[in-house]
Amino acid sequence: MSTSTSTASAPGRGETWLAALTRNAPRRPGYPATVQVADAELGGWPARFIAVVPDAANSYPRVRGGEVGLLEGWSLAQAVHEVVQADRDAAIKRPIVAIVDTPSQAYGRREEAFGIHQALAGAAGAYATARLQGHPVIALLVGRAMSGAFLAHGYQANRLIALDDAGVEVHAMGKQAAARITMRSVEDLESFAASVPPMAYDIGNYATLGLLWKMIGVKHAAQPDAADLDTVHGALQAALADIQADPHPDLRSRLGGQNRQASGRVREVLAQQWQD
Repeated sequence: MSTSTSTASAPGRGETWLAALTRNAPRRPGYPATVQVADAELGGWPARFIAVVPDAANSYPRVRGGEVGLLEGWSLAQAVHEVVQADRDAAIKRPIVAIVDTPSQAYGRREEAFGIHQALAGAAGAYATARLQGHPVIALLVGRAMSGAFLAHGYQANRLIALDDAGVEVHAMGKQAAARITMRSVEDLESFAASVPPMAYDIGNYATLGLLWKMIGVKHAAQPDAADLDTVHGALQAALADIQADPHPDLRSRLGGQNRQASGRVREVLAQQWQD
């Protein structure tokens, strides 16, 4: 895939954190401007870092703000499958770190006509394949993790880590879109969020659902300093060690949240009925 030419603009959180965590390692060639891929060390192990970033001059207008669209979906799949194929016979599989700051999947007629559902499914399937084949997959949420973009880029990770910062949000759709779908105001939705955690956008409420492995505090989430980098590197290395010590490559570790107890109980009953 050819790389498009982007106009000069301030980098988003995904691009900033990828550059910082990899010490400005060179980007892998062959990807569009919206998908940055770099290989660097993580706790002494070679690892692949991937981020989706804005591109103000992109020929697909719907991805100019960092959304995940057609090329992004297929490129994420390519970046992950490259590692899976290269390590197919390796005794130790390389870690993959998805750095997440994605406002949405790309909404547009071209995206729908050309099969964005297949592109995003390809990305999600690639991450799941890597995880099931023994690659430690870690998602680091540094900004927004919204709707199908998060499902395609990060959600299939063994461990989800998030910065404890007001700029980190997780939800199935943006507030304005949710308001249109439910025919309510944004203010109404925000009031519901105060008592219904799954309706909330903030990372604190999301943590109660049991999906996060760890939430970490930094002082400068948008422009990390040396101390912030040390904190995040430590969390990534701890997640890597935790994954390597876990015999289960599935996502069962996500059922322990205070607001996921019913989900865990349902799974227990279903397992019992299946065995009976």
